[in-house]
Amino acid sequence: MEPNESPLFVQALATGLGVLDAFTAERPTMNLKEISEAAGVTKSAAQRFTHTLVTLGLLRKDAASKRYSLSPRTLDTGYRYLQAHVLLERANPYLLDLNRQTGETVNLAERDGHEMVYIGRFPSPHRAVVHMPVGRRLPIFCSSAGRAFLSALPDEQIRHILTGVDRPRFTPHTITDVETLTSIIAKVRETGFAYSIEEFYLSDLAFAVPVYNIRGEAVAAVNLSVSTAYWSFERAVAELVPKLIHTARMISTTPPTFRAMEPFQIGYGKVRDVPYDKP
Repeated sequence: MEPNESPLFVQALATGLGVLDAFTAERPTMNLKEISEAAGVTKSAAQRFTHTLVTLGLLRKDAASKRYSLSPRTLDTGYRYLQAHVLLERANPYLLDLNRQTGETVNLAERDGHEMVYIGRFPSPHRAVVHMPVGRRLPIFCSSAGRAFLSALPDEQIRHILTGVDRPRFTPHTITDVETLTSIIAKVRETGFAYSIEEFYLSDLAFAVPVYNIRGEAVAAVNLSVSTAYWSFERAVAELVPKLIHTARMISTTPPTFRAMEPFQIGYGKVRDVPYDKP
């Protein structure tokens, strides 16, 4: 039985949330006709839902244009989620420490379906490759955080996820072939870290390491993002990745055993072992 076929499922609530979800960066404001089309409801239903949502303070209506937009109150649920997030609270001091040591952008991401959601972020004080606010979602198949998370899953589950998700080419460098992706993810288990080179954003070089819970299950990934204008892959692996691995280990309740930072061949040349000494 599908979830929406259960007698416990409240369709009206789901539709109301669908109206809120219809507002996006591409559709920041809409009139009733546009809302009905975007949410897949009749215009009269859109009128009832928007009236209710305005009354609850979740939508705002411009008196002159009659157009609707999300209100700041829609942030409340997400804010409470972050406030109550035990892992994020545990991770924040370590993320900040890594950010200060490297001077580069550090994130914490967790999986939601076929995407990785950034729930913690400390941007570089010097430069930012892209604007990535908390709550931003990246595809699991082409992001370093997604590949780090996938590396902790069984091979069959990895393949099931990769074949079941859309894999568009966001840049000329995006890898979409399932076999290649599977091989890349398998390599993460040997090296201890995942990477992505300009696969979602141009000029973005990103690394990530999985974070584990007490049962040894991946629950998130620590991500470090730098600009290809300032960092080569080899230099970043030598100078930044050991610190990133150390940070993920400190956040994890019980880190797994892997041969982190042993010499290995990755297709970009031999990377030597660089131990991490915390200052």
